[in-house]
Amino acid sequence: MKKPFKKITAGSPGQVRESRESDEGLGFGLLDVIFPFLIPVKGVVWIGNKLKETADAEITDKSKVQEELLDLQMRFEMGEVGEEEYKKKEEKILERLEAIRKYEEEKEGR
Repeated sequence: MKKPFKKITAGSPGQVRESRESDEGLGFGLLDVIFPFLIPVKGVVWIGNKLKETADAEITDKSKVQEELLDLQMRFEMGEVGEEEYKKKEEKILERLEAIRKYEEEKEGR
């Protein structure tokens, strides 16, 4: 991710503060004025980044996977799911939980 531009603002007389603009929006700069045909490309890249962030958040949501495991356990106890099917689905869900844990560890290690 690129670093945001520094923005210098004046506070009280004689005081200058430095802050950073975030990458929240598209933000237009001098290059956009010089090369206006790149603005649509910038918009597509921004949308792609937002989609990736949303997909990562949804895929790595432990609570949904744990809820799915709990639902499977309840269905097994109520007799709606056989033991063999329960074991197969439970194994897949536990593998997903392990994959999420590993992904989060790798993400923190970066």
